[in-house]
Amino acid sequence: MLLKNKKIFFYFLLIIFFLYTTKVYSGSNNKISLINYLGSLQNFSASFLQNDGESLSEGKVFISKKRVRAEYLSPVKILIILDENKAMYYDYELDEDEFFNPKNTNAWFFYDIFRNRSFFDDAKIENEDNQLILKKHGFDVESEKYFIKIYFENNPLVLRKMEIKIKQESIILSIYNHNYNEQFSKNFFKLINPKLLN
Repeated sequence: MLLKNKKIFFYFLLIIFFLYTTKVYSGSNNKISLINYLGSLQNFSASFLQNDGESLSEGKVFISKKRVRAEYLSPVKILIILDENKAMYYDYELDEDEFFNPKNTNAWFFYDIFRNRSFFDDAKIENEDNQLILKKHGFDVESEKYFIKIYFENNPLVLRKMEIKIKQESIILSIYNHNYNEQFSKNFFKLINPKLLN
């Protein structure tokens, strides 16, 4: 009888181990797929709505192999171009530009999400209602805590939403109108005042 109970217990442990390792393996496969998907977004554009809890902004994001360009179209027309260590901000209405290190501002997440392949290495993943959610938290260069959630439609895999919380600020970006075959001019991602390109 004791031997039979040990066998049943052993099989029970084996089933639990199998179910757990299958879930972990499936989760790590999903995470790799999501990171590869974000890394593959080159010649890509999408429209976005940004809600910071106080105002709603509309714009487009453009992704190249090395840079990210965000164009805010309303309520204020603003251009932001990001590289790993340098960036440009341009206000069309005021005709003012500013060059800065993106890591010293809250704009760094735009670059890291799309172009930093190792950014999500320590991220967690959840599967919820036919969507995959990539979650990451940490500290920025100013030692401020941040939380990032990236929402993907699961089948087919499509980026749908980003939630970013840094300091007391919270931003939600809803993403739509995906274009995976965008054509860019050679100056499109240049860190230069756009008026000087014309």
